[in-house]
Amino acid sequence: MARRPHNAPPTRDTGPRVNERIRAPEIRLIGAEGENVGVITPEKALVLAEEAGLDLVEISPNATPPVCKIMDFGKYKYETQKKESEARKKQHVIEIKEIKFRPNTDTHDYDVKMRSVFKFLEGGDKVKVTLRFRGREMAHLELGRKLLERVAEDVTEHGKVEAIPRLEGRQMVMMINPTRH
Repeated sequence: MARRPHNAPPTRDTGPRVNERIRAPEIRLIGAEGENVGVITPEKALVLAEEAGLDLVEISPNATPPVCKIMDFGKYKYETQKKESEARKKQHVIEIKEIKFRPNTDTHDYDVKMRSVFKFLEGGDKVKVTLRFRGREMAHLELGRKLLERVAEDVTEHGKVEAIPRLEGRQMVMMINPTRH
């Protein structure tokens, strides 16, 4: 049985145009040493790049005329990849951590859970405090609201309440943002 060819979309070249791909009628050229050569045709620039043993890379395609530079394209791609990975390493992704309470959570259990809340907030993460009601506990929503108000009061120096407690079905939810990032 013959296998149908895979119709993958054509690969898009996302980087800057290089060498023969530069289509402008004239370009502003910057030499290999960073000197300004001036406005010339891409053909002449390509000859100069080949003499230097380097590539002609379009740096600023939206300028009039487009700015091109004679450089080692492989080295340029490598350096931009390194810069991007460094930027990714430095950025901090804020996660949402969840702590679950019950309306009749005792003081010791409350303290243990609050230590976790403080740890998450100091780590720069958002905290979602969930208070779950079961059975007849739904008749005493004010107890749950008091507990969440106590949580909000206790975290004032570590975080800021983003979303006030609201009832979603059988649970009450409150969001807390860290004060510092």
